[in-house]
Amino acid sequence: MHMITDQQVAQVLTMREAIDALRQAFIQFGNGAGAVLARGRATAEFEGRASTISAMGAALPGTDVVGTKVYSTVNGQFNFVIVLFSATTGSLLATMQANQLTRLRTAAATALAAEKLVRKDARVLAIFGSGVQAQAHIEALLLVHPFTQVLVCARSNAQQFATDITAKYKIPTAVVDAMTAASTADAIVTCTRSNESLFDGNLVKAGCFIAAVGSSKPIAREIDDTLLSRAARIVVEWLPAAKAEAGEFVRAAAGIIEDDKVVELGHVLAANEVRNDHDIVIYKSVGIGLEDIAIAKLIVDKIG
Repeated sequence: MHMITDQQVAQVLTMREAIDALRQAFIQFGNGAGAVLARGRATAEFEGRASTISAMGAALPGTDVVGTKVYSTVNGQFNFVIVLFSATTGSLLATMQANQLTRLRTAAATALAAEKLVRKDARVLAIFGSGVQAQAHIEALLLVHPFTQVLVCARSNAQQFATDITAKYKIPTAVVDAMTAASTADAIVTCTRSNESLFDGNLVKAGCFIAAVGSSKPIAREIDDTLLSRAARIVVEWLPAAKAEAGEFVRAAAGIIEDDKVVELGHVLAANEVRNDHDIVIYKSVGIGLEDIAIAKLIVDKIG
């Protein structure tokens, strides 16, 4: 049994490896050889302070692993730990600090969706937000698609973020307003904590790919009903989680999200679906335990 630290995870895990591990896991899940443990939360208040404990997990027998991620939320700060077991023997494989893993896993899943769903001729990427997830998403998306320009729209640190992108990835990056970002981009990623939509869905171009990844709270949404109604396809990690946790689903008006245009990412990958270049495609992420457990198993295998 191993106790693996965040430092060890950072030393052995790359974004490319995380994307590849998630591809295998989602295809396995899409073929019916896996199960997801829904996120559960419990919150208590004491002396004006709220403390939350959350848990989520997955069983991936094709990868010989079952496990759970547990995390605390106190004063808006998160701390993550994963416990892994063998799916063959039930024995404990490892416990793992998972703050570094969590930073990568959301972006890796988005990149996996983008790799499949972004138009081949897409060149302009817009990103809303400038925090940890925005930074990870730039790294992941530039690995899987040859974007030639990045647009940054953020409430704080936008210019520094844009400067850092240009310096690190040698790609022209500009700070723009929400209207410009939404109307110009071929692909849009929203990595914010906004409770309300960030832009008018009428602005988005035909053929655009949008990844809304900023929240797993049913009160929060980053894209509006207009864009949801214009989308030909809405791709989610796991439908029960999207319906329970995504504000875009929970707060959508009746009839906006038609059941026949919602599909899970695993099914898209397993069926090798081909998108229509004129379609608007949305990927809505809330984060599921399958992502954490698949990448954690990769780390255990690499460390040995």
